[in-house]
Amino acid sequence: MLSLRERQKLRRRDRIFRTAINLFREKGFHQTTATDIAKASHVSRGTFFNYYAYKEAVLLDFGAQLLGEMREQAMAELRRGEPPLEVLHRLWERLAEVSERERSLLSPLAYELLNPDPSRAKAAFEALPLGDLIADILRPLRAEGKLRKDMSLERISRSIADVYLLSALRWAAYTPERELKDEMNKFLSLMLEGALAREAPHREEVGRP
Repeated sequence: MLSLRERQKLRRRDRIFRTAINLFREKGFHQTTATDIAKASHVSRGTFFNYYAYKEAVLLDFGAQLLGEMREQAMAELRRGEPPLEVLHRLWERLAEVSERERSLLSPLAYELLNPDPSRAKAAFEALPLGDLIADILRPLRAEGKLRKDMSLERISRSIADVYLLSALRWAAYTPERELKDEMNKFLSLMLEGALAREAPHREEVGRP
């Protein structure tokens, strides 16, 4: 059981989080300051920083919640015996839908993964483990020998996660008029073409020019 003080802290953090996300959507992330968030949350600026060391950390919480929901859906689908590649494609569609809906928050959130400050980049990587989720989805294929063996499951999965990041950023910056799902599916198909194990040629095909 949590103490009264602990419950109060959780409620305060949740209020700051929800207020910040609403302000980011209404005013824009870059136009919203920590002071704006603190004032709208009815806390001091110092209290805000007690809960979030920097403004972008609120976005990490936001992204972590979304990814957590997607993980639950994907794992439930795998437990039902649905094919891993179908589960991965549905995850891909959910990522596209969320990215289109939250386009204004996508760029600053993605930047944290590329932050030149190693501690900030590490915090973002740990908060948004998309590569780990993809690895869990593809693990049955590895066990069945359906993934290439010269690359680790971790490397394949993180490469696919990187493709999501790059395709989403490119879409947000240059082609927002296009459907992100279509762009992402093209890149996912290319990645899977290289990640899946190729069948050995039939004996009569060996040695053909």
